[in-house]
Amino acid sequence: MIFFMSSTQSDISSSHQNAKSNTRPFAELMNDLKTKMDLVFHHRGNIDQMGTERGLPPFVLQEIMSVNPLSVCIKKEYGGRGALTHEILALLATTSYESLALCLTFGINSALFLQPFAKYGQEEVKAPVFKRFLEEQAMGGLMITEPDFGSDALNMQTSYTEKEGKYHLKGTKHWAGLTGLAEYWLITARRQSKTGDLQRDIDFFLVDVSAPGQGIVVEEIFETLGLYAIPYGKNRIDLAVPATHKLKPHTTGIKMMLDLLHSSRMQFPGMGMGFIQRMLDEALAHCRQRSVGGRSLLRYDQVQNRLSKLQASYTVCTAMCVNSTEKLNTQRDMAPHGLEANAVKSVITDFMQEAAQSAMQLIGAKSYKLNHLVGRATMDSRPFQIFEGSNDILYAQITEGLMKLMKRAKEKNVFLFMKGYDLIGRAADYVKDLMNFNLDMEMSQRKTVEIGQVIGRIISMNQVLDLAQKGFRKDLIEGAITLLQQDISKRMAGFSSDNKVSVIEDYQENSNWILFV
Repeated sequence: MIFFMSSTQSDISSSHQNAKSNTRPFAELMNDLKTKMDLVFHHRGNIDQMGTERGLPPFVLQEIMSVNPLSVCIKKEYGGRGALTHEILALLATTSYESLALCLTFGINSALFLQPFAKYGQEEVKAPVFKRFLEEQAMGGLMITEPDFGSDALNMQTSYTEKEGKYHLKGTKHWAGLTGLAEYWLITARRQSKTGDLQRDIDFFLVDVSAPGQGIVVEEIFETLGLYAIPYGKNRIDLAVPATHKLKPHTTGIKMMLDLLHSSRMQFPGMGMGFIQRMLDEALAHCRQRSVGGRSLLRYDQVQNRLSKLQASYTVCTAMCVNSTEKLNTQRDMAPHGLEANAVKSVITDFMQEAAQSAMQLIGAKSYKLNHLVGRATMDSRPFQIFEGSNDILYAQITEGLMKLMKRAKEKNVFLFMKGYDLIGRAADYVKDLMNFNLDMEMSQRKTVEIGQVIGRIISMNQVLDLAQKGFRKDLIEGAITLLQQDISKRMAGFSSDNKVSVIEDYQENSNWILFV
């Protein structure tokens, strides 16, 4: 007999199904997710072909979202699995092994929407929003960046005014991941006074594009170099939201933004974990089966060198995931922890790009194709060094943060300071000969970037040593420590050199090569 359930029966059935899926063992959920990814990327569809086209076929997201992966990122009181850090990082690692773009889609939803909304959103609007994520596979994103104010986010010009119980937002945002795709957005704006001036502090607003008066006009979809599955673009904001849609900071809006960004940066190792492992596995598989000059690629010393660095990056990323699991939770305010968050994000994204470059070098010409996994990986991993804070800027901020701490401690010697600083104390003796010097507090900006790169890697080494204390296999630990020591040594050699070279703007005068033939 064929019959149709009433809407009430359907809602109850859906609710029971969601409740069951959100209480089953996490390993079972991840296995179902892997099965779905295998189905859509390797049987119903071809991920190599998809990689050459914009967006994902509708059936891909439909199948993947059917296992409710974002339930991992929602608290239990709202019907989710609990928003446990280790489960969120495992979700990112599982998806990044197969598709960095799909992983980033989940990362955007989790770190840039669901987590900050759960922490700062008003209670009366939380339940219906989370329900749509769980039952209707809704998605959410974040809009901060503006065409004229990228890294200079504090000077954003998107404004808001308050009238008749509503907030009217007006401005332009761009480079928001999931542009035109997400149903929900957190949008930043500055309050406009009656004289037209914008206040210094920043506020966040929940926008539901399906609600009357809250539509966002997508003026352009960008032709991005990589991450084809994720739409980025330019958005015109001219809308009004109810008073309940304004997020409530615990102190200031700027600190709320720092908490959001630092929490997100601490979760980058989840995205790096599966990605780096996949690059290592692809490179190993190729080198095992490939022969050059009558012998296996694995017998060549330079090949071993590249593979060992890939393996060391895998170990460093593992240490970062364990560290982030211990440091992050739904309640902790990460605003004061910028030095560590910036180090984690910048170092792991450097390692991701280096991993893709090494895999491409080892695999050779066939990887230089858009429809090859490693070819796509090289382009897909590159923007990670730029978005959510350009690595050059983050490295400079690491040094600035270190300087403040050293001044507060009245210590000029880097090694002596390191010995007593919890983020790098365990690693101090491993780099004593390199770091036993007084830090120039008036160094040039390029030097702050260079020493920031060094400090970031020492923080990573400290995390690897913490991992070793937990019983992680010794040979992988030793490989990671060796890689980091070599990397730090090379960077300190550059830092120690006297580089004051500046660009010559009229360089073309008396510099045409043919005049000297």
